[in-house]
Amino acid sequence: MIASEKYSTTTEISALALTAESTLQELTLYKDEIIVDQPGGKLAEIFEENPVIPGVILRDDDSFFGMVSRRRFLEILSRQYGPELFLKRPLRLLYEYAKTEVLILDGNLKIVDALQPFLQRSPELLYEPIVVQLEAKTYQLLDVHHLLLAHSKIHEFTTSLLHEQTQAKLIQTEKMASLGEMVAGVAHEILNPVNFISGNLEYLSNYSQDLICILNAYLNEFPEPSQHLNNLKEEVELDFLLTDLPQLISSIKLGSERLKKIIAALRNFSHMDEVNKRPVDLHECLDNTLLILNARIKNSISVIKRYGDLPLIHAYSGQLSQVFT
Repeated sequence: MIASEKYSTTTEISALALTAESTLQELTLYKDEIIVDQPGGKLAEIFEENPVIPGVILRDDDSFFGMVSRRRFLEILSRQYGPELFLKRPLRLLYEYAKTEVLILDGNLKIVDALQPFLQRSPELLYEPIVVQLEAKTYQLLDVHHLLLAHSKIHEFTTSLLHEQTQAKLIQTEKMASLGEMVAGVAHEILNPVNFISGNLEYLSNYSQDLICILNAYLNEFPEPSQHLNNLKEEVELDFLLTDLPQLISSIKLGSERLKKIIAALRNFSHMDEVNKRPVDLHECLDNTLLILNARIKNSISVIKRYGDLPLIHAYSGQLSQVFT
């Protein structure tokens, strides 16, 4: 089953008589929905037929299952092998792969009160549409752009000072969301090759030790090799090679571990994996921030750490790293 409706533009919001008591159900809501066992290609058809809708409600028989946004859907399909993996397979597989937290708000919630849970989401989820529950089994989607427009209209009736503060907060949130999304993408791209290198270094170390043992056994068995072999040993500096090779592999291991720490710091900074507040070590948070900024400070600034004995605090470590930066 696929349900779909056409919609007007967001300019209709300007015609709404919104007040501070207005609720989410008074805004433009999108009703498109699809059964979760349908293939991903059906969802692509819905988005192509309705270029305005921000997403589609997923249903499992008669029950609410989740939501897939246009932005998230296109992002997944743009990845390598995305169309081959998801267009012909059930949407259930794509939804489980996306693992996007869905924000569900009651339709009777005031628009001014809906802004806070919207802004509290992780930066990478900031532009995901909001699910509005109108009745027990009735769910529709709200474009966050509509919410922001409605909120702006309501606050035209407040003082200019409050309006300026609200706009400043929104702009800063959008900037940090964009920055976090960019850093998260870079960290993800670096992580895959680093894991490949790190995962194979142990094998490389073991193989080199085995080869060295075999070579030493040959040298002990034949202490007087031919002149050709003696010349070859001198040419490749065999004694130095046998000593330096383990040290070289050890250096590569250290470099790989440092890369992992830098990537972990970037992921923490970008707020990639955080959905809820958690206990945070301020010292670790500061160290991660200094690691990210190392290239900018190492040649011009001397950093002196005088850490005290501080308890863990309940916070978002990614946002703290952004503040420290």
